[in-house]
Amino acid sequence: MKFSTVLLGILGLVSAKKEITSLQIGIKKRIPPSECFASKNGDKLQMEYTGTLYSDGTQFDSSVGRSPFEFVLGSGQVIKGWDQGLLGMCVGEKRKLIIPSHLGYGDSGSGPIPGGATLVFEVELLGILNRKQPSNEL
Repeated sequence: MKFSTVLLGILGLVSAKKEITSLQIGIKKRIPPSECFASKNGDKLQMEYTGTLYSDGTQFDSSVGRSPFEFVLGSGQVIKGWDQGLLGMCVGEKRKLIIPSHLGYGDSGSGPIPGGATLVFEVELLGILNRKQPSNEL
C-alpha cells in the first residue's frame, strides 16, 4: 500500500464528522438561575439566529441585520428541533443547537437546505413577548 493512500485514509478519518442522531444543545452564554426567565410552550419568543449546514458550515439563513424572528414555542410554527431545543431557555441566553435531519427538514429539505441535512443554529433568546418577566426586587 502506498504511503499517500494510507495518509489520505487517515486524513479522511480525522476530518469525518460523526453522524448526529439526536438533538444536541450547547449553552454558549449561561444566565444565573436567580435571573432566569425561562421559556415554556405557548410563549411568543423573539429570537436572533444564524443557521448553517453541519456538513460544511454553509450559512443558509440568519436574522442578524434583520428584524428578530418571532414565533410561538411548541405550536409547530418552527422545526421540531427548535420547539425542543429552545424549551426552558432563559432570556439573554445563547445556545448552539445541532439538529438531526428528522427534527429539521427531513429527507425533502427546504430551499437551500438539502434533504437529510443536519443543521446547526446559533440562537439567542431576546425576549418572551406574551409574558411579563417577574421582578427580582424585594
